[in-house]
Amino acid sequence: MDTGVGTDMAGRAVGHASVLAVDAGNSKTDVAVIGADGTVLGAARGGGFQPPVVGIEAAIDTLALAVAEAVDAAGLPGRGFADHVSACLANADLPVEEKELAEAVQARGWGRTTDVRNDTFAILRAGLPSGAQPRGVAVVCGAGINCVGMLPDGRTARFPAIGRMSGDWGGGSGLAEEALWFAARAEDGRGEPTELVRTVPGHFGLGTMYELIEALHLGRIPYARRHELTPVLFATSAAGDVVARSVVDRLAEEVVALSTVALGKLGLLAEEVPVLLGGSVLAARHPQLDERIAELLAAKAPKAVVSVVTAPPVLGAAQLGLDHVGASAEAHARLGAHYA
Repeated sequence: MDTGVGTDMAGRAVGHASVLAVDAGNSKTDVAVIGADGTVLGAARGGGFQPPVVGIEAAIDTLALAVAEAVDAAGLPGRGFADHVSACLANADLPVEEKELAEAVQARGWGRTTDVRNDTFAILRAGLPSGAQPRGVAVVCGAGINCVGMLPDGRTARFPAIGRMSGDWGGGSGLAEEALWFAARAEDGRGEPTELVRTVPGHFGLGTMYELIEALHLGRIPYARRHELTPVLFATSAAGDVVARSVVDRLAEEVVALSTVALGKLGLLAEEVPVLLGGSVLAARHPQLDERIAELLAAKAPKAVVSVVTAPPVLGAAQLGLDHVGASAEAHARLGAHYA
């Protein structure tokens, strides 16, 4: 079996790998070193990737820590050990950012060639069968929301996905903001009644929205904790609250709008094609959200096959890397079996 590496006298792998796969999100980074036959030679997990916060070089320094750990586990040298680096990175939202990050990653000397894509592409590729041609659409809803589509000939459909200024709505952070907004207006009388006025402050052990607004504004509750309100919104919706249900329904509409526009750009609206859902919000499998997405998508793209991606995104980054180096179907299958 050709893994792409040999062994030293101690039995440790030495030499070369086929792919260095990186999936880097805002909160964590997964790295895998892949042999030519699809064997995972080494893997590691590191911190989040946030170049807008810390700068590109500092963000890649964080990647480098996880890469070094994975490379050490594989028994490889620290530079030039891979044929190709396949990096799917959060905050690589525009092609110009992908290019800039690819140049910075290539400068680290980890591989002979480097390809950087937005991390949504990792979800798309991970959701397809091992060795399958990359054809389909993926919508990811975690902290934010994004959608990409891809065809075997390399054509893609994508959105800037950098927030409200690029037309985005939804994502865990946006849903939490909606829950706060509706709850605040219900309490002071500007909005319609909703149980969110009780469940939102109650999550933090408070009795009123005024108390919560004050605590968030003065920093007694870190503002970053607002992301905890997304599950509260879904629980309130599941209990039958009309306002909370309207927010969940709007998220379903947004997911379907993204996916159908991407399908249309790729000429796939009338074809049988996978629509893959990923990210913490969609992977939670909220029944109301799932059912509404399926209902709306069936009307607009009746042949689309909806599924939720449960495989780790680093698998998708690795598969894209194997695609690039022309790996065999057997290599793809071995890689997929590792992450099954």
